[in-house]
Amino acid sequence: MLFYSIYLGLAGLCVGSFLNVVIDRLPLRQSLMQPPSHCPACRRRLSVSDLIPVFSYLWLRGRCRTCHASIPVRILWVELVTGIAFGLSAWFMGLTPELAVVLFYFSLLLAIAVIDLEHGLILNVLVYPATIAAVAFSLAITLGDYKLAVVPEIAQAAIGFGTGFVLFFLIAVVSRGGMGWGDVKMAAFMGAMLGFPSVVVGIFLAILAGGLSAIFLLLARLKGRKQTVPFGPFLAMGAFAALLWGQMLWDWYLRLFGLT
Repeated sequence: MLFYSIYLGLAGLCVGSFLNVVIDRLPLRQSLMQPPSHCPACRRRLSVSDLIPVFSYLWLRGRCRTCHASIPVRILWVELVTGIAFGLSAWFMGLTPELAVVLFYFSLLLAIAVIDLEHGLILNVLVYPATIAAVAFSLAITLGDYKLAVVPEIAQAAIGFGTGFVLFFLIAVVSRGGMGWGDVKMAAFMGAMLGFPSVVVGIFLAILAGGLSAIFLLLARLKGRKQTVPFGPFLAMGAFAALLWGQMLWDWYLRLFGLT
């Protein structure tokens, strides 16, 4: 398993490199294929040696080989985080169908989170196909003769979708702009992805993490009371945590309060 974990970890570095392209280009409505990878400052096309995940950034010390413009450190940490996540997931989950689903959702959620963090946008071009994919997974599981722990059946996915959408729609209406419509779509996607009741766990974790982070930023005077904090990253973290441990946390909650 160590070999497969290392192999998938290296594959994750490459996936992280592609995610950086997605993060850079989709908010600007640019093609993911054309033009080829280039320095945004001097426009020089990057060579193969400039595109080796992690190594190229470290070798070039975070600067363009030609014009010495600074390369965002996000390039490095997205590649590292993706590689580590792929490797650890393979180590703990083994080479299973569940692993493929988990890695797909992790990559998607990471791209959504970073784009929202940098641009304050949750893009329809990511959320809509993601929701369709989640429904397709649930249909395949429901109609097929096999089950995956990380994919809800279609009835659970439908209830989860409705729960996420209705809850965040009401929050968006009541808050009068405090919650964006992108967050509403993201919550609906979470519901389709996690199903019910795991979507409740994911939303609770997102609200808890977002609230604690907002308090810290205010106390540290890094944000003012009227400044907004992107909520997409917290929804993404909550969704991924609930994907892995949602049912377990839900069962623990019911036992804690004697509801089972």
